[in-house]
Amino acid sequence: MILKIEHLGIAVKNMEAANRLFATLLGTSSYKEETVEREKVSTSFFRVGEAKVELLEATGPESPIARFIEKRGEGIHHVAFEVDDIVAMMEQLKSQGFELLSDVPKKGADNKMICFLHPKSTHGVLVELCQEIR
Repeated sequence: MILKIEHLGIAVKNMEAANRLFATLLGTSSYKEETVEREKVSTSFFRVGEAKVELLEATGPESPIARFIEKRGEGIHHVAFEVDDIVAMMEQLKSQGFELLSDVPKKGADNKMICFLHPKSTHGVLVELCQEIR
C-alpha cells in the first residue's frame, strides 16, 4: 500500500549551488548528503513537513542523472512514494500492467529499498517506490 509522498527528486548540475538555493527557499539546511556509487549520483535531502526534497547530482557522464539533464535540463526527475511492503507493491503493480525498471528492490539513498516504474507506464512520470530498511 502507498502510504505517502516520500520525496520529490530534483536533478541539478551543481550540488553546492543547489544546496544554497534550496536552503534559502526552504529555510532549512540539508539534513543528509550521500553518494550512491551504484547509481552514479550524489544526493542531498531537505525535510519539508512530512515529505522531503532530494537533490540529485551526477557523479559522472554515464549517470542516469547526467543523461536526464542532457535531454531535459535541470528540474523534477521523479516522485517517490513510501510503501509498506515494496516487494508486494512491485508484484501488484506489475500484475496491473505497470513496467518496473528492476525485478527486485535495490538499496537506495537515505536508508531505503527502492524500485522505479518506467515513465511510459505512468504518463511520462518517473515513479519511485521506497521502503525504509528495517
